[in-house]
Amino acid sequence: MEAAVQSNGQGPKGEAGSKPQPGLTLDPLQHLDGPEWLQTGLLESSQRLKPQEAQNYRRKALVISWLSIFITLALAVAAFTVSAMRSSASAFGFGFDALLDVLSSAIVAWRYSNAAAVHSAMREYMACVVLGVVFIISSLCIEGKAIHDLAVKMLPDVDTFLFTVSILSGVLCLLLAAGKFLLGKVLTSCALITDGFNSLVGAVMGFSILASAEVFNHYPDIWYLDGSTGVLMGLVIFGYGVKLLVDMVPRVRRARLYENLG
Repeated sequence: MEAAVQSNGQGPKGEAGSKPQPGLTLDPLQHLDGPEWLQTGLLESSQRLKPQEAQNYRRKALVISWLSIFITLALAVAAFTVSAMRSSASAFGFGFDALLDVLSSAIVAWRYSNAAAVHSAMREYMACVVLGVVFIISSLCIEGKAIHDLAVKMLPDVDTFLFTVSILSGVLCLLLAAGKFLLGKVLTSCALITDGFNSLVGAVMGFSILASAEVFNHYPDIWYLDGSTGVLMGLVIFGYGVKLLVDMVPRVRRARLYENLG
Protein backbone atom coordinates (compact mmCIF):
# COMPACT_ATOMS: atom_id res chain seq x y z
CA MET A 1 0.00 0.00 0.00
CA GLU A 2 2.84 2.37 0.87
CA ALA A 3 4.59 1.53 -2.41
CA ALA A 4 1.42 2.33 -4.31
CA VAL A 5 1.19 5.74 -2.69
CA GLN A 6 4.80 6.51 -3.52
CA SER A 7 4.40 5.40 -7.15
CA ASN A 8 1.61 7.94 -7.60
CA GLY A 9 3.93 10.78 -6.69
CA GLN A 10 2.56 11.34 -3.17
CA GLY A 11 5.71 10.30 -1.31
CA PRO A 12 9.42 10.99 -1.54
CA LYS A 13 9.90 8.68 -4.53
CA GLY A 14 7.03 10.37 -6.33
CA GLU A 15 8.69 13.73 -5.78
CA ALA A 16 11.97 12.48 -7.15
CA GLY A 17 10.18 11.05 -10.16
CA SER A 18 8.73 14.45 -11.03
CA LYS A 19 12.10 15.77 -12.27
CA PRO A 20 12.17 16.62 -16.00
CA GLN A 21 13.28 13.87 -18.34
CA PRO A 22 15.97 14.37 -21.00
CA GLY A 23 13.41 14.30 -23.81
CA LEU A 24 11.53 17.39 -22.62
CA THR A 25 11.46 20.27 -25.14
CA LEU A 26 12.59 23.81 -24.38
CA ASP A 27 10.02 25.29 -26.79
CA PRO A 28 8.02 27.78 -24.66
CA LEU A 29 4.85 27.08 -26.61
CA GLN A 30 5.02 23.30 -26.25
CA HIS A 31 6.04 22.57 -22.67
CA LEU A 32 3.11 24.50 -21.20
CA ASP A 33 0.66 21.66 -21.81
CA GLY A 34 2.80 19.01 -20.12
CA PRO A 35 1.87 17.02 -17.02
CA GLU A 36 3.90 19.34 -14.80
CA TRP A 37 1.51 22.20 -15.59
CA LEU A 38 -1.52 19.99 -15.04
CA GLN A 39 -0.26 19.20 -11.55
CA THR A 40 1.47 22.39 -10.39
CA GLY A 41 0.61 25.33 -12.69
CA LEU A 42 4.33 26.06 -13.11
CA LEU A 43 6.53 26.50 -16.16
CA GLU A 44 9.28 24.05 -17.03
CA SER A 45 11.85 26.55 -15.74
CA SER A 46 10.69 25.72 -12.19
CA GLN A 47 12.25 22.26 -12.58
CA ARG A 48 15.46 23.38 -14.29
CA LEU A 49 16.44 26.46 -12.27
CA LYS A 50 17.33 26.76 -8.61
CA PRO A 51 15.36 29.46 -6.72
CA GLN A 52 18.34 31.80 -6.57
CA GLU A 53 19.05 31.31 -10.28
CA ALA A 54 15.42 31.95 -11.18
CA GLN A 55 15.37 35.22 -9.24
CA ASN A 56 18.64 36.28 -10.84
CA TYR A 57 17.22 35.73 -14.33
CA ARG A 58 13.96 37.40 -13.31
CA ARG A 59 15.87 40.54 -12.35
CA LYS A 60 17.73 40.45 -15.67
CA ALA A 61 14.40 40.17 -17.49
CA LEU A 62 13.17 43.25 -15.62
CA VAL A 63 16.34 45.19 -16.44
CA ILE A 64 16.19 44.44 -20.16
CA SER A 65 12.45 45.17 -20.22
CA TRP A 66 12.83 48.62 -18.67
CA LEU A 67 15.88 49.33 -20.83
CA SER A 68 13.81 48.37 -23.88
CA ILE A 69 10.97 50.66 -22.78
CA PHE A 70 13.21 53.75 -22.55
CA ILE A 71 15.17 53.03 -25.74
CA THR A 72 12.21 52.17 -27.95
CA LEU A 73 10.14 55.09 -26.65
CA ALA A 74 12.90 57.46 -27.76
CA LEU A 75 13.15 55.65 -31.11
CA ALA A 76 9.37 55.84 -31.57
CA VAL A 77 9.40 59.62 -31.15
CA ALA A 78 12.27 59.92 -33.62
CA ALA A 79 10.60 57.57 -36.13
CA PHE A 80 7.27 59.42 -36.05
CA THR A 81 9.16 62.68 -36.54
CA VAL A 82 10.88 61.21 -39.59
CA SER A 83 7.60 59.85 -40.91
CA ALA A 84 5.95 63.27 -40.63
CA MET A 85 8.91 65.04 -42.26
CA ARG A 86 9.58 62.53 -45.05
CA SER A 87 6.24 60.68 -45.40
CA SER A 88 7.97 57.34 -44.95
CA ALA A 89 5.71 54.29 -44.56
CA SER A 90 8.59 52.27 -43.13
CA ALA A 91 9.41 55.01 -40.62
CA PHE A 92 5.76 55.15 -39.58
CA GLY A 93 5.67 51.37 -39.38
CA PHE A 94 8.83 51.34 -37.31
CA GLY A 95 7.40 54.03 -35.02
CA PHE A 96 4.31 51.95 -34.41
CA ASP A 97 6.39 48.84 -33.91
CA ALA A 98 8.55 50.78 -31.43
CA LEU A 99 5.40 51.75 -29.51
CA LEU A 100 4.37 48.11 -29.65
CA ASP A 101 7.79 47.22 -28.25
CA VAL A 102 7.22 49.69 -25.41
CA LEU A 103 3.87 48.06 -24.61
CA SER A 104 5.15 44.51 -24.95
CA SER A 105 8.16 45.27 -22.75
CA ALA A 106 5.83 46.84 -20.17
CA ILE A 107 3.74 43.66 -20.22
CA VAL A 108 6.87 41.56 -19.69
CA ALA A 109 7.92 43.88 -16.85
CA TRP A 110 4.52 43.24 -15.24
CA ARG A 111 4.96 39.52 -15.90
CA TYR A 112 8.18 39.43 -13.84
CA SER A 113 7.34 42.13 -11.29
CA ASN A 114 6.17 39.51 -8.78
CA ALA A 115 9.11 37.51 -7.44
CA ALA A 116 6.83 34.72 -6.23
CA ALA A 117 5.29 34.28 -9.70
CA VAL A 118 8.49 33.86 -11.70
CA HIS A 119 7.39 30.36 -12.80
CA SER A 120 3.63 31.07 -12.94
CA ALA A 121 2.07 29.56 -16.07
CA MET A 122 -1.17 31.49 -15.55
CA ARG A 123 0.68 34.84 -15.43
CA GLU A 124 2.58 33.78 -18.56
CA TYR A 125 -0.63 32.95 -20.41
CA MET A 126 -2.29 36.24 -19.48
CA ALA A 127 0.74 38.25 -20.65
CA CYS A 128 0.75 36.42 -23.98
CA VAL A 129 -2.98 37.01 -24.56
CA VAL A 130 -2.55 40.75 -23.99
CA LEU A 131 0.47 40.75 -26.31
CA GLY A 132 -1.58 39.02 -29.00
CA VAL A 133 -4.30 41.69 -28.85
CA VAL A 134 -1.73 44.52 -28.95
CA PHE A 135 0.01 42.91 -31.94
CA ILE A 136 -3.21 42.69 -33.94
CA ILE A 137 -4.26 46.29 -33.25
CA SER A 138 -0.80 47.64 -34.12
CA SER A 139 -0.59 45.59 -37.32
CA LEU A 140 -3.84 47.12 -38.59
CA CYS A 141 -2.45 50.63 -38.07
CA ILE A 142 0.78 49.76 -39.88
CA GLU A 143 -1.12 48.16 -42.76
CA GLY A 144 -3.41 51.18 -43.13
CA LYS A 145 -0.52 53.65 -43.35
CA ALA A 146 1.52 51.50 -45.75
CA ILE A 147 -1.41 50.85 -48.10
CA HIS A 148 -2.25 54.56 -48.13
CA ASP A 149 1.32 55.49 -49.08
CA LEU A 150 1.33 52.90 -51.86
CA ALA A 151 -1.99 54.20 -53.17
CA VAL A 152 -0.75 57.82 -53.40
CA LYS A 153 2.68 56.71 -54.70
CA MET A 154 4.71 58.18 -51.85
CA LEU A 155 8.42 58.30 -52.75
CA PRO A 156 11.14 57.47 -50.18
CA ASP A 157 13.51 60.22 -49.08
CA VAL A 158 16.49 59.79 -46.75
CA ASP A 159 18.49 62.58 -45.13
CA THR A 160 21.15 62.57 -42.41
CA PHE A 161 18.59 62.55 -39.60
CA LEU A 162 16.67 59.61 -41.05
CA PHE A 163 19.91 57.75 -41.74
CA THR A 164 21.02 58.17 -38.11
CA VAL A 165 17.66 57.10 -36.70
CA SER A 166 17.53 54.05 -38.95
CA ILE A 167 21.02 52.87 -38.03
CA LEU A 168 20.46 53.40 -34.31
CA SER A 169 17.08 51.68 -34.33
CA GLY A 170 18.36 48.72 -36.30
CA VAL A 171 21.41 48.10 -34.11
CA LEU A 172 19.74 48.74 -30.74
CA CYS A 173 16.67 46.64 -31.53
CA LEU A 174 18.90 43.82 -32.74
CA LEU A 175 20.82 43.82 -29.45
CA LEU A 176 17.60 43.97 -27.41
CA ALA A 177 16.14 41.09 -29.41
CA ALA A 178 19.20 38.91 -28.77
CA GLY A 179 19.06 39.54 -25.02
CA LYS A 180 15.33 38.82 -24.83
CA PHE A 181 15.64 35.60 -26.82
CA LEU A 182 18.42 34.31 -24.54
CA LEU A 183 16.54 35.13 -21.33
CA GLY A 184 13.28 33.81 -22.76
CA LYS A 185 14.89 30.47 -23.53
CA VAL A 186 16.33 30.13 -20.02
CA LEU A 187 13.05 31.11 -18.33
CA THR A 188 10.96 29.18 -20.90
CA SER A 189 8.93 32.37 -21.31
CA CYS A 190 6.80 32.79 -24.42
CA ALA A 191 6.09 36.40 -23.39
CA LEU A 192 9.79 37.29 -23.28
CA ILE A 193 10.49 35.52 -26.57
CA THR A 194 7.53 37.34 -28.15
CA ASP A 195 8.95 40.63 -26.92
CA GLY A 196 12.25 39.65 -28.52
CA PHE A 197 10.48 38.87 -31.80
CA ASN A 198 8.94 42.33 -31.74
CA SER A 199 12.37 43.92 -31.23
CA LEU A 200 13.66 41.87 -34.17
CA VAL A 201 10.85 43.21 -36.36
CA GLY A 202 11.83 46.71 -35.25
CA ALA A 203 15.42 46.07 -36.35
CA VAL A 204 14.25 44.83 -39.76
CA MET A 205 12.04 47.87 -40.27
CA GLY A 206 14.83 50.21 -39.22
CA PHE A 207 17.25 48.78 -41.76
CA SER A 208 14.53 48.56 -44.43
CA ILE A 209 14.20 52.35 -44.44
CA LEU A 210 17.81 52.62 -45.60
CA ALA A 211 17.49 49.72 -48.04
CA SER A 212 14.36 51.09 -49.74
CA ALA A 213 15.90 54.55 -50.14
CA GLU A 214 19.14 53.12 -51.54
CA VAL A 215 17.26 50.96 -54.03
CA PHE A 216 15.13 53.95 -55.08
CA ASN A 217 18.25 56.06 -55.71
CA HIS A 218 19.57 53.47 -58.16
CA TYR A 219 16.26 52.22 -59.55
CA PRO A 220 13.61 55.00 -59.43
CA ASP A 221 10.97 52.62 -60.80
CA ILE A 222 11.12 50.62 -57.55
CA TRP A 223 9.54 53.37 -55.43
CA TYR A 224 7.15 50.97 -53.75
CA LEU A 225 9.69 49.01 -51.69
CA ASP A 226 9.21 51.23 -48.62
CA GLY A 227 5.43 50.79 -48.55
CA SER A 228 5.66 47.10 -49.44
CA THR A 229 7.97 46.51 -46.48
CA GLY A 230 5.41 48.18 -44.22
CA VAL A 231 2.66 45.91 -45.59
CA LEU A 232 4.81 42.80 -45.12
CA MET A 233 5.79 43.65 -41.55
CA GLY A 234 2.17 44.44 -40.71
CA LEU A 235 1.13 41.01 -41.97
CA VAL A 236 3.90 39.31 -40.00
CA ILE A 237 2.87 41.07 -36.78
CA PHE A 238 -0.80 40.29 -37.43
CA GLY A 239 -0.06 36.60 -38.01
CA TYR A 240 2.03 36.37 -34.84
CA GLY A 241 -0.71 38.06 -32.84
CA VAL A 242 -3.35 35.65 -34.13
CA LYS A 243 -1.08 32.69 -33.35
CA LEU A 244 -0.60 33.92 -29.79
CA LEU A 245 -4.35 34.16 -29.23
CA VAL A 246 -5.02 30.76 -30.79
CA ASP A 247 -2.33 29.15 -28.62
CA MET A 248 -2.96 30.96 -25.35
CA VAL A 249 -6.70 31.65 -24.99
CA PRO A 250 -7.55 27.92 -24.58
CA ARG A 251 -4.75 27.60 -22.02
CA VAL A 252 -6.11 30.51 -19.99
CA ARG A 253 -9.51 28.81 -19.95
CA ARG A 254 -8.00 25.51 -18.83
CA ALA A 255 -5.95 27.28 -16.18
CA ARG A 256 -9.06 28.90 -14.74
CA LEU A 257 -10.85 25.56 -14.80
CA TYR A 258 -8.01 23.89 -12.87
CA GLU A 259 -8.03 26.75 -10.34
CA ASN A 260 -11.79 26.35 -9.82
CA LEU A 261 -11.43 22.59 -9.45
CA GLY A 262 -8.58 23.10 -7.03
